[in-house]
Amino acid sequence: GPLERRRCRYLRTGRACCQMVEVLLAALVLVCSSVSGGSAGGYTGLPALGGIYYYQYGGAYSGFSGAEGERAQQLDQRFYLLKLPIARAAMAVGGCLLVFPCILILVGVLGVPWHFPAWLLIECTLDIAIAVGTVPALYYFFHCLLGVYNSSVCKEREQLYQSKGYQGFSCSLHGAEIAAGLLGCMATVAYLFSAGLAVRAYRTVHQQKQKPVQL
Repeated sequence: GPLERRRCRYLRTGRACCQMVEVLLAALVLVCSSVSGGSAGGYTGLPALGGIYYYQYGGAYSGFSGAEGERAQQLDQRFYLLKLPIARAAMAVGGCLLVFPCILILVGVLGVPWHFPAWLLIECTLDIAIAVGTVPALYYFFHCLLGVYNSSVCKEREQLYQSKGYQGFSCSLHGAEIAAGLLGCMATVAYLFSAGLAVRAYRTVHQQKQKPVQL
């Protein structure tokens, strides 16, 4: 009926499209964060085939033996534990950013902004707060990651693996972490744009509600 058509019409508005972009960006941030901290690490020696490194690099590490193998395993585990809090925090932020625009889409579909126009001003304030808060969040994300990569654990781990000719253990940001940062920057722009659309929608609703009174 007319109610269903009005609800579907909202999904074609600029605000809804912007909110769906925010959902997509948050989902990608969540995925990149999980990739950054999802590897449990752990050295896999030749007798213990099937570990994560075995599948990732196409063969078990046969270059380590005895004390070197145990030291590689310890460094992997310590490096993983250093990165784990950062990854969990990034995943928590990504999850919150994923839920928030979904709620806004549901509110828009239900027509709350039309019956309660002040909600659009609240939405604008929240969008600006998230956009501003994302900037220091990104700073601390990269600051903490660089702290882990500059730690003695990472340096020793890198040297140990390089001594055996293994690549991929350098103490530098990898692609998923850089992508998470870029996606966070894009989310900041999307939320600022969404705040502007919320203000414009408030003016439109306010004018439409004043028309019957003027007539």
